Amino acid sequence: MLRREFLVSLAAALAARAESKKPNLVLILADDLGQRDLGCYGNRYFSTPNIDRLAAEGARFTDAYAACPVCSPTRASILTGRYPVRYGVTDWIPGRPSHERGPIRTPRTKTELPLDEVTLPERLKPYGYRSASVGKWHLGGEGFSPTEQGFDINIGGTSSGSPPRSKTPYFGPYELPNLKGPAGEFLTERLTREGCAFIRQNRDYPFFLYLSHFAVHIPLGAREADIERHRAKAAGRYNPIYAAMVESVDESVGQILQTIEEAGVADRTMVVFTSDNGGLRYEGTSKEPVTDNSPWRAGKGHLYEGGIRVALLVRLPGVVKPGTVISTPVSSIDLLPTFCDWAGIPVQGVDGVSLMPLLKGRRMPDRPLFWHYPHYSNQGGEPGSAIRLGPWKLIEFYDRPRRELYHLGKDPGEQVNLIEREPAVARRLAARLHEWLKATKAVLPERNPNYDPAWPGWGLTGAEKPTPPAR
Repeated sequence: MLRREFLVSLAAALAARAESKKPNLVLILADDLGQRDLGCYGNRYFSTPNIDRLAAEGARFTDAYAACPVCSPTRASILTGRYPVRYGVTDWIPGRPSHERGPIRTPRTKTELPLDEVTLPERLKPYGYRSASVGKWHLGGEGFSPTEQGFDINIGGTSSGSPPRSKTPYFGPYELPNLKGPAGEFLTERLTREGCAFIRQNRDYPFFLYLSHFAVHIPLGAREADIERHRAKAAGRYNPIYAAMVESVDESVGQILQTIEEAGVADRTMVVFTSDNGGLRYEGTSKEPVTDNSPWRAGKGHLYEGGIRVALLVRLPGVVKPGTVISTPVSSIDLLPTFCDWAGIPVQGVDGVSLMPLLKGRRMPDRPLFWHYPHYSNQGGEPGSAIRLGPWKLIEFYDRPRRELYHLGKDPGEQVNLIEREPAVARRLAARLHEWLKATKAVLPERNPNYDPAWPGWGLTGAEKPTPPAR
């Protein structure tokens, strides 16, 4: 009897050990973080040594994109590997209605990620993975929470896209699912502790940690000592509160990396760091910038590079050569198939492709990347769709109907509109874009019969105004 019990225990231990050798995934998602906010992407003012270390020890993508210039659609694309247009989450949830006097009527976004979409944790579960969503969710409320979408644990995730509102943003007291914070507790720090605890608790099992920070989303809030340190040197060149928030995310990355190493799982853990859209340049018509995305044009809420180009760092010991720099254009839709490829999990029905060839130092053929954002954004962005193929990028705007064409290799700041100078390129890209819109059954804005020509519009800052065609 004892021998039988011993053999059963031994078999269970061996099975657990086999399970523990499977690859792990840690995905750290910052909110509204601009690519140029990081030292490894050229920032001179903010200190991001831990994120820079991640770049030095792995791969840094220079031309990585969010699938949408606002949060919810990109978050859904990461978890599904599919373009947001496929499931109707094309704006932040719950979205912004078009103005009754405006020139067009924009479609409404879905207010949750449909349950019939197959998420990354749902794909992992049959293979023995344990998954935790820690932090911001913003993909639906009751009935559509992380635990309804495949995660075993939800810590802090709600339908809201902003940190808990209080007199001191980002500080307790706050009450979130499975997370209550005392007065003065720093939310970014607390979410990091929860993520570290999940890694330690599951070191003997394959796991997926989705650490989704609220930072650096407005309203801005950080520890006063960190803010004061930046006030002394900002000299009007940047926002000291924002700088402190960026550095709090960097500290989080450092603590996660340390925990992975202490847990003894670094050799089989893929660590991915990215953002859900570009940095917030201006909120609406505000004249006070939040961050500077230069040389990229505009910021969050816009289909220009500042709104969709993001940081993407991948560390995978033994696979990715340290210090790798990859300039191939990639998208947030590629993260799910990349991890599944590495883990040996078959994937069908996604739009993204595995980036493993690039991570292993090989090349991938050119392919078009698409965006469909048929909404007015809170940041002054106009409804439109876009395509990038090679160095060329075409944006088709619906509010004031027009097309803009840019050569990103020669004009990364999108200042020279080549729509009239390169008609053949424009026609070719427009045809590809329209084919994709038709194939995905994209819902387009409609002309508003009640349009009032005196309507002043939502308002655009100078950096986001249309660029006249080059002649």
